[in-house]
Amino acid sequence: MSQVPDDLLYTKEHEWIRIEGSKAYIGITEYAQKSLGDIVYVEMPNIDDEFESGEEFGTIESVKAVSPLYLPVGGRVIDFNQELKDRPELVNEDCYDEGWLIRINVRGEEGQEDLLSADEYEEFLKES
Repeated sequence: MSQVPDDLLYTKEHEWIRIEGSKAYIGITEYAQKSLGDIVYVEMPNIDDEFESGEEFGTIESVKAVSPLYLPVGGRVIDFNQELKDRPELVNEDCYDEGWLIRINVRGEEGQEDLLSADEYEEFLKES
């Protein structure tokens, strides 16, 4: 079974989000990175780009496929993980900490009602 930290929220598209007040970190889950295989490139949005909940904000490329990345909640990009330019494999090595993708200013509650707790996400993985 994949690791599913309790302090994060999840989407059915296998992104995670760590909400800290009005800001949030976003990445992909262990299940997603294992399914993709070796990550070779991550296409990031620009600082100040704004996205709606569920909107595609970038792509992640592995040796197997190119997959879209979806924003779990609405917000404006305030930072992205610069380390991934030179070391995209960080997503494989530590997807929940050093392999985070972007940081956003969260816009209200948009999309938060659709997020899954760790237990709900684990249940979702069992059913898929």
